[in-house]
Amino acid sequence: MTETRRSVSTGAAWEARYGYQRAVALGDRAWVSGTTAASRGDEPADDAASQAAAAFRIAIESLAELGFAASDVVRTRMYLTDVADADAVGEVHSSFFADIRPAATMVSVNGLIDPSLLVEIELEAMRVANP
Repeated sequence: MTETRRSVSTGAAWEARYGYQRAVALGDRAWVSGTTAASRGDEPADDAASQAAAAFRIAIESLAELGFAASDVVRTRMYLTDVADADAVGEVHSSFFADIRPAATMVSVNGLIDPSLLVEIELEAMRVANP
């Protein structure tokens, strides 16, 4: 049986320009592209924690459009432009995922596509049948 590929877009200019979707699902798995606080065209806040919270909300809403819940998230990746923001971003991560504790990676990068962006996140989700 062939799985149907489904996808959602947030309409961010980068999606069409660079040829990608915000999130893609295939069967019981879903992947959310690098998501920032500006992924809907909004002006991002000045601090990493607020940007991370906005990015997680956008990513989780994208998963929801594909029929996935935050509790289906099995992996997160967080890219920070300043490692000094690790605790603040980690606390935001915990506020979304403390109960499910997905595999996670947090790295410091030299910069993101727009200098005002401090955090970019990615999510992977997988639905598992309840035993």
